[in-house]
Amino acid sequence: MNFLTKIIYKQKCIRLMSASTIFSLSSGYGKCGVSVIRVSGPETKQALKAIIGEKFQPKPRYASLKPFYHPQSKEMIDKGLVLYFPGPASFTGEDSCEFQVHGSLAVISAMLEGLGKIPGLRPATPGEFTKRAFYGGKLDLTEVEGLADLIHAETEAQRKQALLQSTGSLSKLYENWRKRIVRCAAHLEAYIDFAEDENIEDDVVVQLTKELKRLIIEISAHLNDQRQGELLRNGVRTVIIGAPNVGKSSFLNLMCQRQISIVTPIAGTTRDIIETTHNFSGFPVIFSDTAGLRNQTSDVIELEGITKAKACIESADLILLLFDAKHFMEQSNLLASKGLENFVQIYLQQLDIDMKHIRDKPMKLIANKIDLLTTDELNMLENSLDVLTISCKNELNLKPFMENFDKLLKSICGGLPTSENPRITHARYRQQLERCIEHINIFLNEYTPDTYPDIAISAQKLRNALRCIERITGGCTTEDILDVVFADFCIGK
Repeated sequence: MNFLTKIIYKQKCIRLMSASTIFSLSSGYGKCGVSVIRVSGPETKQALKAIIGEKFQPKPRYASLKPFYHPQSKEMIDKGLVLYFPGPASFTGEDSCEFQVHGSLAVISAMLEGLGKIPGLRPATPGEFTKRAFYGGKLDLTEVEGLADLIHAETEAQRKQALLQSTGSLSKLYENWRKRIVRCAAHLEAYIDFAEDENIEDDVVVQLTKELKRLIIEISAHLNDQRQGELLRNGVRTVIIGAPNVGKSSFLNLMCQRQISIVTPIAGTTRDIIETTHNFSGFPVIFSDTAGLRNQTSDVIELEGITKAKACIESADLILLLFDAKHFMEQSNLLASKGLENFVQIYLQQLDIDMKHIRDKPMKLIANKIDLLTTDELNMLENSLDVLTISCKNELNLKPFMENFDKLLKSICGGLPTSENPRITHARYRQQLERCIEHINIFLNEYTPDTYPDIAISAQKLRNALRCIERITGGCTTEDILDVVFADFCIGK
């Protein structure tokens, strides 16, 4: 799709979207509170007159206390605030208004039923208000997805990251890269078409290749983030593994401060994967309690649990390796001959875990049951290994453990997000940026200054790189992609 076609396509979409006026319950605060009903489209003024009266002349962005009437029966429905936002200075870019009514189901139903009787109005589909804002140029696709993440944010860190993205932190960065690639492509096109006829500097291609190399460095640094933004958005998938009866289920219950897993003295109580999400200082953690791992067992159900546990390890973002502190100290003399640093490798072999499955994953050792150790043994344990110590039974050492665990999460998620360093929050951003670098590298490798046909062919690689950036922001996309994005929104947004 070329530039002109894209403009026509987008204008056509705006006309199609604006052909009808939509309304929906935007937000509600319970039947004792306030609900907001939004209307957007060319018939907005008609809706205001039908609900409030023909004589009503709305003042833009000014709250008026008015009675609301049913457009057909003329019966009063409620009395509340009404606000009018003329386009393009509105969320959608169209004429819009809000009715703030009492939050009872009867009032809301009567208002929605009344709006449905007005010619030209229809209920909004999920995400349609935001979709119109996108088509109207009020938001790009990264801001739209940031708004969706803000709606679904469950922790403080998620909220901050989503808010930054919805207000344009990523959009500004990607738009800067897009403009620079456009400039490079334009200079190259000018060199190809007019180098012999016009006064164009001979080193123009040399300069643009330097600029493209700088872009590669910047985009590569942006990609080299250990997926921190995605981990914060989706939650850190944390799997708890260890030998049977080392206290994995007790540890999960302690972290979440409620009884989630069954705890008994019998080894192998947990058979299936038990998942729960918890908020640690604003960082979301998805815990997975797994079956105890060991080399040999004749129990068919336990074998299935072990298989599931190993599969869970492969998809984890963080591995918590629990072991019995007392058992470790009993084995310390034997381990000392090989070096205590080999403990992890030996322990994983006992659990029948292949090192290649966890080599690239962050892992933290946790010594449980320290209430069974003497002070000297505890000091020796903490000094021997980079390990967190705790007693799940009596919550011994809980406060320093939680402080250290919070630090671990911050290092994995990169701390709280900032506008100066926006993060990649979606896998599709990462994929398109990687492809963008690939296309630029192809151009740099194929560039041959002495043969114009080769330059013309190579120039297409720059256009491909540009499209990769535009696919992130929504400048070059398809309706199918948009449908997937906006399907995550709730009705009224």
